[in-house]
Amino acid sequence: MVSRENNRAALYEKLQLLRSVTNSHAQNNTSIIIEASKYIEELKQKVERLNQDIATAQNSGHDQPAVTVETLEKGFLVNVFSQKNCPGLLVSILEAFEELGLNVLEARVSCTDNFRLQAVGGENQSIDSQAVTEAMLQAIKNWSDSESCSEQGQ
Repeated sequence: MVSRENNRAALYEKLQLLRSVTNSHAQNNTSIIIEASKYIEELKQKVERLNQDIATAQNSGHDQPAVTVETLEKGFLVNVFSQKNCPGLLVSILEAFEELGLNVLEARVSCTDNFRLQAVGGENQSIDSQAVTEAMLQAIKNWSDSESCSEQGQ
């Protein structure tokens, strides 16, 4: 009898943890599991999109960084990837965020062997993902132009 109650308590704790991790508001066990399944599918789709973006960037004949922008509930998810390290690119991208009136709510950046940026920008509700994409591409172009000028000056 005690063992059954312990199992029930452990299952309840695990379901509540699953509910918390997936940001679910479901109350019953079945709904928690269904929402968790949907959340996992969304994550799988994001991983597939990011892998496609990386493959596209690696297969492209030029060294320009690849950009994807995804609309979120309250903002945008911006991904930038380049096969090479891009000194100064982060500054250009953050300036573009500022010009758009987007606050960086969360960001992950890696600049060791290649350049990867994943940032969530929010607050400016008057723009769409296309405008954000164009601003990021313009920031990359401006950075690229300034890089080629500084390389020529050396």
